[in-house]
Amino acid sequence: MRSFFPFFFLLALLPGLSGCGAVTVDDYTDNQPTLVPETFFNGQLTAHGVIKDRSGKVIRYFNADIKAYWKDGIGTLEEDFLFDDGEPDRRVWTLTPAGDGRYIGTAGDVVGEGKITVAGNSMFLDYVLQIPWNDGTLDLRIDDRMYLVNPTTLINESIMSKFGVRVGEILLVISKVQD
Repeated sequence: MRSFFPFFFLLALLPGLSGCGAVTVDDYTDNQPTLVPETFFNGQLTAHGVIKDRSGKVIRYFNADIKAYWKDGIGTLEEDFLFDDGEPDRRVWTLTPAGDGRYIGTAGDVVGEGKITVAGNSMFLDYVLQIPWNDGTLDLRIDDRMYLVNPTTLINESIMSKFGVRVGEILLVISKVQD
């Protein structure tokens, strides 16, 4: 009986260990409501969020107004931020459909192209963001994950990393402004 217990214990752990792979957007394919970027990111939106340092401490708060629209199949998100210290910021995203639930995202402070994948209620965006740092800039990899929780509310979590090391995170809620 004594030798059976460790074997049984390992068998009980195996299903949990086999599920320890990386989460992909495809894990959410069947989730509802379905996120359609051309629908959700269309019209006036607001965003409210926090930025955390690598220890998890909130270091900044922000609010943003977003004007989103599509023309000739290309999406534009004009984001106007206001941080808790009074600093304004602006980012303008361009979203270009690339087929099969994929889009290419570009913005002035994004290095190269962001890769966007949509499935079910989720949208994952992977890009490099250039942020001001001392007298220059710092490039941070952003692993951005968005989840539509109802037709007018999207939860966004982003992990920021440098050289593969997590340096912070961003949590925010994006809401469609009701007319």
